[in-house]
Amino acid sequence: MHFDTPDAVYSYLDRYINFERKVDPKSYRLDRMERLREMFGHPDRSYRVIHVAGSKGKGSTATMLASIAMRAEGPVGLYTSPHLLRFTERIAIDGFPVSDEILLASAEELSTVVEATGPADFPGNESPTYFELLTMLAMLCFRRAGCSIAVVEVGLGGRLDSTNVVEPVASIITSIELEHTELLGSTIPQIAAEKAGIIKPGVPVFSSVTDNDARRVIGDRAVASGSTLYELDCLVRIDNVSITAGGTDSRVTIDLPEGALVLDLHSPLIGTVQMRNAALAAMVMATLGYQRGHIAEGIALARLPARFQIVSGNPVVVLDGAHTAESIRSGVEDFSTIFPGGGLLLFGCASDKPVRPMAATLRTSFREVFITKPGTFKESHPEEIEAAFTSEGFLVHRDDDTRRAVLAALGAAGARAVPLLVTGSFYLCAAAAKELEM
Repeated sequence: MHFDTPDAVYSYLDRYINFERKVDPKSYRLDRMERLREMFGHPDRSYRVIHVAGSKGKGSTATMLASIAMRAEGPVGLYTSPHLLRFTERIAIDGFPVSDEILLASAEELSTVVEATGPADFPGNESPTYFELLTMLAMLCFRRAGCSIAVVEVGLGGRLDSTNVVEPVASIITSIELEHTELLGSTIPQIAAEKAGIIKPGVPVFSSVTDNDARRVIGDRAVASGSTLYELDCLVRIDNVSITAGGTDSRVTIDLPEGALVLDLHSPLIGTVQMRNAALAAMVMATLGYQRGHIAEGIALARLPARFQIVSGNPVVVLDGAHTAESIRSGVEDFSTIFPGGGLLLFGCASDKPVRPMAATLRTSFREVFITKPGTFKESHPEEIEAAFTSEGFLVHRDDDTRRAVLAALGAAGARAVPLLVTGSFYLCAAAAKELEM
């Protein structure tokens, strides 16, 4: 097929089953993706791969890893999800969304082969899904661009995620929380086992996981795979963390076989958790042999939208795609540090998120909330969200029309000259970003 615009490519991909909209546990498998790799000559083998999984922090960590690599070599690919405004954000090369030239040519390469096949050409007599085709498109773009290395973020879980066909030089596991329990399991050890599914025989594993049960699962898997495990809290010390509206600073000391590596790090990403992500990225890249200057510069230049992103204006808006209880807690702490006078809240989340614990956490710093759906992409139950926030004593304004709710929250915060925190969903942050004309 011929494509004239990135939107045409997205429309083509969206014709296929999209489990980002609603999870179907029975449909997660790797054999279709392996078949796609064979069809296209294993494009991911033409560059080195760093593979990143985790419940939270994997997007930030992946972005920092790619930014560090960019200081030393190139081109460098980065595959992440979800996107904020344009789907091309998911496939980045040297820090920018993939160019139309590379994207359109790669999409034509993809569609020409896929359109010549049918369900019978794939295991289980099932055509590939949206995310499988998007992952293959990223692989083709990175090959066409001549990437020397690519950082690949897991979409969901790990063991059965479409990205888990790669043959990495390093496997990364960030923090683990209860999430997507309908697919990954209802306990931390079960979820940890899914994340640990990215560990490959003999490939080093780097982890910032703190939960002891999860650490045991990851450690056992690493031993069984003959993989060296590097744990952040065993090998790295993070001192003098300072958080401001300009970012996060800290001194990080990494124990390496050749001696301690001391780095004074600055990240434009805000939050204590972001300095843990930066320290994890630094540990990975130092172990892989990257120079200290490349590490510090890469972290200082790594930016990612909707991760406690402060947008100046009237009102000041903070976009934070946090959608678990723990990440909401971190966001509230950071907001209170930078804006001790408080502010207003705009909240929406998908129906599978733990809204009651999130409402309870947000109650520590907020009294008034605007509630809506996080767009139309994900199923949401605003009446349940309203009930949760009402039970916590919030003054609640609810409008199920996302755009109207965004404009109402922006207007109220602007009139009162207080900051507005938008949280609960990346998709809600995307809706707010659109109105802010970012």
